[in-house]
Amino acid sequence: MTSVVRPRVHHVALTVSDMDASVEWYETIFGIRYRMDVPHEGGVGKLLADEELGLMIVLHRHERSDGVPFSETVIGLDHVGLAVTTRAELEEWQRHLEEHGVDRCGVADKPLTQSPIVDAPYASVLVFRDPDNIQLELFAPVTTRDGAPAA
Repeated sequence: MTSVVRPRVHHVALTVSDMDASVEWYETIFGIRYRMDVPHEGGVGKLLADEELGLMIVLHRHERSDGVPFSETVIGLDHVGLAVTTRAELEEWQRHLEEHGVDRCGVADKPLTQSPIVDAPYASVLVFRDPDNIQLELFAPVTTRDGAPAA
């Protein structure tokens, strides 16, 4: 049996309702910037990335979009999970998001809201939503005393 090399995530592509507002929001929140247009049938995407191309998000606007806000309960994307190193970084993210209009609340279930940090046995997680209600998660794995990821 042939073995294949496991792929890594190259980029995340999301459909948005207001391209200009979403480009501005993602640039501000993630410190990435517009790099190029990515034309596709029925619309155009905007590729946003950091200098190293380590984080790439492509925002799409489709002419045939029905305008219904995102819901993870519909078949397709549930959420986008992004890694940070420590719980302290999640706390910095909470403040950063709040400074940019992402309100803290009990449950992040509406656009531009964020939940409290949840400390689970496997990781600490901060859930927040973009202007189109797309759920994003920042994930800080639990580590052992020597800093290695816990099993």
